[in-house]
Amino acid sequence: MSDTNQPATYRVPEPTLHRLPDYYRYLQHLEEKGASSVSCSLIGRDLSMDPTLVRKDLESIAMVGRPGVGFRLNELIPGIGAFLGYNGGKRAVLAGAGSLGTALLGHRRFAQVGLQLIAAFDNSPLRVGERVHDVEVRPIQDLAEYVRAMDIHLGIITVPAEAAQKVADLMVEGGIRAIWNFAPVRLHLPPKIIVQNEDLYNSLAALSHRLAVMLSRESRGGKSNGVDAGGARIA
Repeated sequence: MSDTNQPATYRVPEPTLHRLPDYYRYLQHLEEKGASSVSCSLIGRDLSMDPTLVRKDLESIAMVGRPGVGFRLNELIPGIGAFLGYNGGKRAVLAGAGSLGTALLGHRRFAQVGLQLIAAFDNSPLRVGERVHDVEVRPIQDLAEYVRAMDIHLGIITVPAEAAQKVADLMVEGGIRAIWNFAPVRLHLPPKIIVQNEDLYNSLAALSHRLAVMLSRESRGGKSNGVDAGGARIA
């Protein structure tokens, strides 16, 4: 489960934003298989979604299909990519070169969506000076100066909760405008700073609850209809 703290500007609905990357990956795969066009019906069928919802999502970013043709993939894929900012070549820094930070530094799909992690920062003398997935780990005290000098606008936080606020403050001091926060704590930052919180504990709690509901139904001999108590579909 995640939430955002964003400036009050017009944006498409949050659920649509969460679905667009799924469309993007699916359409890329479709193009790799040799397809040149696609319909909302086909997208809906392959992604187990209502075609009407697919159409509304695409129309919300000004992507409109052609009668009898649908959407041309050579137009739709770049259109979604441009809307999501995948084509901009965003550079970012990461603070916290532990196990989670190391995993993110090695995540190859980031490059496919235009994200380049150019430096990592940590407060452990054992990590500083290392190269993790070909990214140099620098002292955390150099964070603000580095992002200011390199004109970086995106920062990723994977430090423990007790260190997250201090790290976020250093990022903002250096000119970071958007923070992807994996630390299990709410950050207190100026309203102009965009924050995306990824709370793994909340996601695990939601998953655990849904599993408990499903197992409880099964133990009572009831059939599951694939939807949990909160209305979410159980895959």
